[in-house]
Amino acid sequence: MNTPKTVRPTTPLLDRVLVPADMKSLSDDQLCQLADELRAETISAVSVTGGHLGAGLGVVELTVALHAVFDTPRDKIIWDVGHQCYPHKILTGRRDRIRTLRQEGGLSGFTKRSESVYDPFGAAHSSTSISAAVGFAVARDLGGSAGDAIAVIGDGSMSAGMAFEAMNNAGHLGKRLFVILNDNEMSIAPPVGALSSYLSRLYAAGPFQDLKAAAKEAVSFLPEPFQEGARRAKEMLKGMTIGGTLFEELGFSYIGPVDGHDLEQLLLLLRTVKARATGPILIHAITTKGKGYRPAELAQDKGHATAKFDVITGKQSKAISNAPSYTKVFGQSLLAEAIKDDKIVAVTAAMPEGTGLNIFAERFKDRCFDVGIAEQHAVTFSAALAAGGLKPFCALYSTFLQRGYDQVVHDVCIQRLPVRFAIDRAGLVGADGATHAGAFDIAFMSNLPGMVFMAAADEAELRHMVATAAAYDDGPIAFRYPRGDGVGVELPEAGVPLTIGKGRVLREGTDVALLSFGTRLAEVLKAAEALVSQGISVTVADARFAKPLDHALIVQLAKNHAGFITIEEGAIGGFGSQVAQLLANEGLFDQGLKFRSMVLPDTFIDHASPDAMYQAAGMNAPQIEAKVLALMGI
Repeated sequence: MNTPKTVRPTTPLLDRVLVPADMKSLSDDQLCQLADELRAETISAVSVTGGHLGAGLGVVELTVALHAVFDTPRDKIIWDVGHQCYPHKILTGRRDRIRTLRQEGGLSGFTKRSESVYDPFGAAHSSTSISAAVGFAVARDLGGSAGDAIAVIGDGSMSAGMAFEAMNNAGHLGKRLFVILNDNEMSIAPPVGALSSYLSRLYAAGPFQDLKAAAKEAVSFLPEPFQEGARRAKEMLKGMTIGGTLFEELGFSYIGPVDGHDLEQLLLLLRTVKARATGPILIHAITTKGKGYRPAELAQDKGHATAKFDVITGKQSKAISNAPSYTKVFGQSLLAEAIKDDKIVAVTAAMPEGTGLNIFAERFKDRCFDVGIAEQHAVTFSAALAAGGLKPFCALYSTFLQRGYDQVVHDVCIQRLPVRFAIDRAGLVGADGATHAGAFDIAFMSNLPGMVFMAAADEAELRHMVATAAAYDDGPIAFRYPRGDGVGVELPEAGVPLTIGKGRVLREGTDVALLSFGTRLAEVLKAAEALVSQGISVTVADARFAKPLDHALIVQLAKNHAGFITIEEGAIGGFGSQVAQLLANEGLFDQGLKFRSMVLPDTFIDHASPDAMYQAAGMNAPQIEAKVLALMGI
């Protein structure tokens, strides 16, 4: 009688991979199994935390191949932006914490040097990876840390000029380094521009299988018996005008296109170039954003950013709010103005939905311009639109406007051109953390000559500020507003232009004046109620403008109150500093005025909920109340 064999459950390979070195003992077939497990783990983790899903799913095979072939952390993998780094984090000793992604005290949603030795360079803004790789390569050759440098950059990020500046320098230096162009035809929004079309032609103009075979042979880096075939393959590619001549002219050896989901092909190719490369190599990998998870593959943004979701259905669990988001209010308000004025046009840098301009584009496609990840170009393009007689609204996140600051100064302000800057994600932004915080725009915009600078206290004020910007034609004007939902005030049917440089008083008092700039106003009003219950008479005013300041209102508040506090969602050097300068010039400090300014602390605040971040910054109602009591000596 035959005894049936006991089938023992197989331990998942992912359980055996605690660090990338554990992958060295796995066969190629096992690495394929590991990739499948890694994809499932990524989906499971993001379903719990929310976050950037699609980009990571698109690079699962590439992540496995890179860590299997290269020797991290000695070799340095630099993920551009970092949206796609979740699988990388799972493989590099952080799997036990992966369900803390973007949570307070948990893992960052991006690469972060302080988090792991496997994150050699922090990221969250695009197009920096090749510059970093060049730096690591030069440092290595001058006696710094050893190892190869590998930049993984998306086709969307390649639309930024910085990427080409770095490639030009890398080609000139001729250092050994690797750039992997992760071409999924999708950044956050569908990519735009001539470069995107060029990349599409690289693999659309000929039979993909022929290109795949040519790439498998690794072009010029193969052993001698195969080099003649490789040369013929390269000539075939050039003859079909799809051979990467742009990259070769920049000094790179070009290999591709390759199938970024064919792990066998990737392993062969990476092993070959690692053994043979002497100078800069560009590997062009075709991938699918959201690969392997049907709800992401079918989503318009390919699962770029999601809330928590059900793995089976893909249905997201989003908090229900009775108030519209500030971004939506901006988009709707701008559309209303554009219906009345055909000179109004809109410009964004790869963020049509993120800035609300998708609402505008649905009605006025020919008047809405997505220039790709190119904030510098967006600003100068807007300046010329204004010089040409149009009314451009340049809609950018605060953190990304930083990248176009020279153009704001040189191309807009010096020429006093009426560009309207809509600054989204102002203040602290929550789960994206310090890299995306809009902490500095008040300071760097309000110190520019001729700039008008506003901050919306609520969604109704935002609608009025859009109307104000549309009506203003005397020079540059900007308004800022935060991420997330409004406070629930009633929206006016139409925006009404505000008087430039004039604030408003919301409640009158006699002891202390609280002058708010931006959406801390709701917290200021809560603090005022608490103070009144303690017998302190409080005036609350909304400045509306950081430039020009409401001189008369500020002087009146200073003269009529013993204490005066400004509150803003920005770093030191902004609104409060402007007010302090005015008060000093007026000699009001000499008259015994007690003055304080509440600003974001001089540190980068890690990701958490917005409320927790403002608690850490000391800018919620109880802390405003405590600041008043301390000022008044109570």
